[in-house]
Amino acid sequence: MENPLLLFPQLNISASKDKSYYKVMKSTVKEEPHQASKSGAKQKRNRLSLLLQKSEFHEGDHLGKPGNLTETASVSPEEAVKWGESFDKLLSEKAGLDAFTKFLKTEFSEENIEFWIACEDYKKSKTAHELLPKAKTIYETFIQKDAPKEVNLDFQTKEFTSQNIERPIITTFDAAQNTVYRLMEQDSYPRFLRSDPYLNLVKGRNPSRPTLRRRSRSFTVSDFQGVRPDLTVW
Repeated sequence: MENPLLLFPQLNISASKDKSYYKVMKSTVKEEPHQASKSGAKQKRNRLSLLLQKSEFHEGDHLGKPGNLTETASVSPEEAVKWGESFDKLLSEKAGLDAFTKFLKTEFSEENIEFWIACEDYKKSKTAHELLPKAKTIYETFIQKDAPKEVNLDFQTKEFTSQNIERPIITTFDAAQNTVYRLMEQDSYPRFLRSDPYLNLVKGRNPSRPTLRRRSRSFTVSDFQGVRPDLTVW
């Protein structure tokens, strides 16, 4: 049987070191960390480049955000003018409801219109079996204390609604819905009519687009030819 140390001399730790073998091994060990560091640096640069691209993309979205309220290109100026006749007229049209919802999102008060829409859907329930799950969802989302989208209700209205939530009827949320409706009509609706996006719709203007910053042009020697210095400033 052949001696394994003869077949695999690298296993013989007592044998003399082969200079060429260990030279190759040492160079490999030295190159691996270097290659790893280069690879890591390249990955970092790629991630940084991707991050910058994303930040520029979102910055463009932020700059164009006010114009998003006027994306309803199908709305004519005449139709937009009718929204100003009454709050009920605005909510009765899908385009008007969408535009008003987007406006409330800019004011961080979209929970009011979402609650109103949920109540409208609730009243369309055809059977008593549908009322209970819908009522609990509306109550837990918009009315109960510390609800994720709690609306601003007076104590009496909230208490009345809470007492009837276990045995809901078709009119369980009417008082709360009317309160939120009046709040939007008297507060948010006038500001919507004064907002730039709505006024742009009335005037038939296109949605505003984000303005891109232009790079500053580098001056060249030719830009200064024929220009004499003003020594009076000295």
